[in-house]
Amino acid sequence: MISRKIDKIIIHCADTKTNQKFSASDIDKWHKGNGWDGIGYHYYIGLDGKVEPGRDINKVGAHCYGQNSKSIGICFEGGLNPDGSMWDSPLSMQLEAFEALNDYLWFCFNRQLPIFAHSEFSDKTCPNFDIEKYLKL
Repeated sequence: MISRKIDKIIIHCADTKTNQKFSASDIDKWHKGNGWDGIGYHYYIGLDGKVEPGRDINKVGAHCYGQNSKSIGICFEGGLNPDGSMWDSPLSMQLEAFEALNDYLWFCFNRQLPIFAHSEFSDKTCPNFDIEKYLKL
């Protein structure tokens, strides 16, 4: 049962290189190192397409200033090519995993939640790809 009002999904990237492997547990440690109450994202999609839970969906996220209270934060592993340049698209396995996760959330909320890039609410480039081009919106 989801106990808080949620009106959107916000997509992020971890800003990690695609030749390095990280998990939701790693992100949790990084965020705790920043003094946060654990991982700020509700879901983490690995380069292999594995979806890992992050912060409990009933807890307000810590992923997008001014938008956390009514949003779900989803982070794609990666965001940078092996040379450190920004990627221009997530991996196909991540896109497939996101579609399945989005279908699950649609079922949970009995409606499609609008999807936004983190960059739409900040001066960041995150998620470092054009979500409208790659996600079925």
